[in-house]
Amino acid sequence: MSAAPGFLRRLAAQIYDLFLLVALLFLATVLLLPFTAGLAISDQQILIYRIYLVVVSFFFYGWFWTHGGQTLGLRAWKIKVLTLDKNPISWNQALLRFVTAIVSWGCFGLGFLWMLVDKNRRSWHDHLSKTAVFFDAQKK
Repeated sequence: MSAAPGFLRRLAAQIYDLFLLVALLFLATVLLLPFTAGLAISDQQILIYRIYLVVVSFFFYGWFWTHGGQTLGLRAWKIKVLTLDKNPISWNQALLRFVTAIVSWGCFGLGFLWMLVDKNRRSWHDHLSKTAVFFDAQKK
């Protein structure tokens, strides 16, 4: 396997994507306002609202990962998420990657930091979803 992008490059791409995701989640919330009469989410609706935001987040990442392997942040940093044999990932792999990335970050980032000790620079969510992050060969 060729050398994988380093920790700082991957972190920068994730921060870039985080800004885009926050903007998307604001938009997704605005789309709900007609259904709440413009009021804040009530205590009874909070669980459904949180699930809605997670689903929106998954489709943000999943669509980009399964259609070219690059979110906008990955594209900016010239890296791609692909299968281990460098093919586009499936929706099942995207779901597994997304869920395990949440766990990776939920463990105080240890799943992401794992790439610092892994010989192939793969995180927990890379290992569990059988995916990897590669330099984008088309970009110079």
